[in-house]
Amino acid sequence: MMLQLPFHGIDPVFFAIGPLQLRWYGLMYMLGFIAAYFVMKRAARQSRLALSKDDLYDLLFYGILGVMLGARLGYVLMYDLGSYIQDPLSIVAIWEGGMSFHGGLVGTTLATVLIVRRRQWNFWQIADMIVLAVPIGLGLGRIGNFINGELYGRETSLPWAMIFPGGGNVGRHPSQLYEAFLEGLVLFLFVRWIYRRSFHPGAALWGLISGYGFVRFMVEFVRSPDAHIGLDLGPLTRGQLLSLPMLLVGTFFLIRVLRKGPLALPIGVRSNRPRKRPPK
Repeated sequence: MMLQLPFHGIDPVFFAIGPLQLRWYGLMYMLGFIAAYFVMKRAARQSRLALSKDDLYDLLFYGILGVMLGARLGYVLMYDLGSYIQDPLSIVAIWEGGMSFHGGLVGTTLATVLIVRRRQWNFWQIADMIVLAVPIGLGLGRIGNFINGELYGRETSLPWAMIFPGGGNVGRHPSQLYEAFLEGLVLFLFVRWIYRRSFHPGAALWGLISGYGFVRFMVEFVRSPDAHIGLDLGPLTRGQLLSLPMLLVGTFFLIRVLRKGPLALPIGVRSNRPRKRPPK
């Protein structure tokens, strides 16, 4: 007899007053942005980047705009353009779901380019600092997907198979939790390790791009394809077709940067060499 876990039954709305509803999914986004500020603040201090508190607030503001606009427009253009053409006003209904990481990455990149040009900062240094916070937001977002009971996995007979309300009376992979662990914790540790090794600027960014591309490509084999799309190319889903270029391009440039070796000592590591005394 196959063991099937019941759905958690958590209400996606954690607080409501009349028509006003606050959802767990939106809360996860908010927590991700808050975490991003503190992660960037710590990274700026460790890497001795001359960024003030106002600079960090501006970076966060531009990042939020890039994520929200890019993720929403990316989903509209890459996943369900036909439906939104018929009902254009639904594009702004982000509370109904429909956010694309690939679009969010493009939006955040463009927003970062815009602010670094205005402030005359080094793009690669700022981008490396920003991507440290991205896996945290990804992990929290996947937990939000799990609470909503969306983006569940394919049918399976594994002991931890779960029955989702929208997935029929069959056990399915809780693929949101797989992604929360891999895109969140594992990817964070990977990008953080690269950043702390003080490789040439751009290493952490390419590490995130290649790492996410690999994780997303693999998890898609157990995640249910979008119902209105299905499989795009043979056994590959839309998510895999979008992630494969990230994996290939990101790995290529990551290897190029890593071959240059570290610039100096890893961030946070002090040299044991005695300091030279200044001449008297």
